[in-house]
Amino acid sequence: MDAHDRRATTVEDFLGGTAGFRTDLSSTGGALLSHGESIDLFSSLLTKFTPELKSVTDGFGDSNLTQETYARKMIQEYLDAGVDPRRVFAQSFSLDDVLQWISEFPDFGKQAVLLDGRNPSDLSASPPPMGEFRDLKNRGVNIVAPPMPALLQTDENNEMVPSGYAVNAKQAGLDIISWTTERSGRIVEDVLNGGSSFYYQTTLATLENDGDILRTIDVLAQKVGIIGLFSDWPATTTFYANCLNLK
Repeated sequence: MDAHDRRATTVEDFLGGTAGFRTDLSSTGGALLSHGESIDLFSSLLTKFTPELKSVTDGFGDSNLTQETYARKMIQEYLDAGVDPRRVFAQSFSLDDVLQWISEFPDFGKQAVLLDGRNPSDLSASPPPMGEFRDLKNRGVNIVAPPMPALLQTDENNEMVPSGYAVNAKQAGLDIISWTTERSGRIVEDVLNGGSSFYYQTTLATLENDGDILRTIDVLAQKVGIIGLFSDWPATTTFYANCLNLK
């Protein structure tokens, strides 16, 4: 799981500080890889790539490092490794990063992913206007990626249905990837009773048991029409993708 301590002065200390809502359950015995080394590993496994560019403070650790050079360096490492751009879904919460990739690396920019970190309840209840999505499309953005609850809402029959965000994004010609299944735990024990409701906050009235995890994914795949879904557990993601014919 992503973790860091910005006050650290060494690499080892920087990698500490796992947030309380995350887990180190799967982090024992692993080897830390550089981004370039991870490209070599994933290439050998014949997988695709979904790197997320984080934000940096200008000059952090390197007087020449800016957000722009950082964004450029990430894509350059795929070029240096000879990776087919069609296998790479570079992602960022920053529109500037995505637009830079579109401008400087158009083959990679075609499927660069704009992550949407705005409040999902707000996005579901008051979806962005069609013009916002069309503007993104006109600027070369092809994929947006909001969290699951931004794409879903509950109708008058307590059924899980696509939200206005999902409808507007699709009608504007954008593809959608979402996140994150397997983050909230069990539906009754952890979500309904335990309060871990972030990823289900717009569909709580429709939930009864753990089967609703699969139902949520099915609605996202079949009714919303997402092309991908992130999970914290890769083996589970592969199973879902095969079942639902996701990319």
